[in-house]
Amino acid sequence: MPPSTPLSTTKPPRIAVLADSDTRWKWGALTARRIAPGASMETAAGDGPQVPPAALDGYLLRGRATPTPRQLAEVGVDADSLREVTAVEFLRTMARESYDILVISLVGGGVQAMLHGLGRVWEDRTDRPVVVTGYVGVVYEKLADGLLLRHGADLVLANSRQDADRFRAVYEGVGADASSVTEVALPFLGGAPHPGDHDPYTVVFAAQPSVPDSRRDRTYLLERLIQHARLHPERRVLLKLRSKPGEHTTHIEEHPYQKLAQRLGELPANFDLVYGNMGEVLDRSDLLVTISSTAALESLHRRIPTVVLTDLGVRETLGNHHFVGSGCLASWDQLDTGHRPAPDPDWVARQGVCADGSYPYAFDAARERIAKLLARPGGLGPLTPYYTPATAPGYLPGILARHHLGPDGTPLPGAPAHDKDPGPVRQIVRRAARGAYRHGVQRVAPVIRRMGEL
Repeated sequence: MPPSTPLSTTKPPRIAVLADSDTRWKWGALTARRIAPGASMETAAGDGPQVPPAALDGYLLRGRATPTPRQLAEVGVDADSLREVTAVEFLRTMARESYDILVISLVGGGVQAMLHGLGRVWEDRTDRPVVVTGYVGVVYEKLADGLLLRHGADLVLANSRQDADRFRAVYEGVGADASSVTEVALPFLGGAPHPGDHDPYTVVFAAQPSVPDSRRDRTYLLERLIQHARLHPERRVLLKLRSKPGEHTTHIEEHPYQKLAQRLGELPANFDLVYGNMGEVLDRSDLLVTISSTAALESLHRRIPTVVLTDLGVRETLGNHHFVGSGCLASWDQLDTGHRPAPDPDWVARQGVCADGSYPYAFDAARERIAKLLARPGGLGPLTPYYTPATAPGYLPGILARHHLGPDGTPLPGAPAHDKDPGPVRQIVRRAARGAYRHGVQRVAPVIRRMGEL
């Protein structure tokens, strides 16, 4: 495969990223760095022609999952500016600012709302930016719903060949334009290949905030992980957690592993709870275990032995059905007796893992498409989402209203605006409100659910 060729070496592109959680900021910001015209893996590494780096402005959509400074530092992606905004404030900013590329890294409903809101504020402009969106990781549920909510962006990124095929099939199946689907790879793959077993041999369980969701299932997984540590005192066993108590991520955990671990009494000396960048944890991993986390793809990319657990079944609700045919499905009983999985190379190749060395070229198609759009005479046309008041009159207004937008994409009366300099009292109120929400999810909701079962 030929090396990536810079598409522009004169003016660095100006990029904006809108994200609503720590994981989506990670995906959006890293994607922005990868897809900027003129960027390439080689130039980032110092080989080949050097190009000016893209100017990156980050916007964090205010909500329950707004990341903390620690979470942002853990992601490790620098931005020229980074601030928290409401949906309406972001739209007002986009009306007056000039960007080359906008990456929308939100849940599907958020993407759809922004597409309609941006279509409204840009209706008289031909110099609008190229709009890019996609998925943070494995797409294992709500395929049609999520895709149609993202339709209307100039590029809908697919993280693998398999996803690109599925995305086009959905769009074509409803009569929507599928030309926006562009195959790339996950932007956070990388790191050195597995060098061979470490001393001590290290097993990492990558926890997920929402899978599984029941206390019984999460306690079972934790107990099996601890049992593995006791059965193998010569190994180091790590529970990799996404967030610390009090922090928010894409999903709120009703039953955090930290609290479950506290109830299990004394833990083995070779068992630890760890946080931090997933790539750094993988640097010391010899076996990655998960239910269905995107961390499995990161691990496979680095040729680290990877297991997707079958203990709770292979089910769509868990997402581990995505790994059927991977060669990675196994149970704790098998791992306790020394099983080491062997991934199927054909399956891996279709998942955008790029363990074959093709990763440096994975974003070439996206960069080339963006460069052509930016060079289009007369600028870009209006955004044209599949969902409109005519095609989805019973669905679209509710999605827009959740972001304080009317059916035509204009802000509703009384829509919250941004505090440019929130005072200490306002900051305390916000923290308290987010804490109250988390307390309601983790403490009050389970109690009400149990009372309803009486």
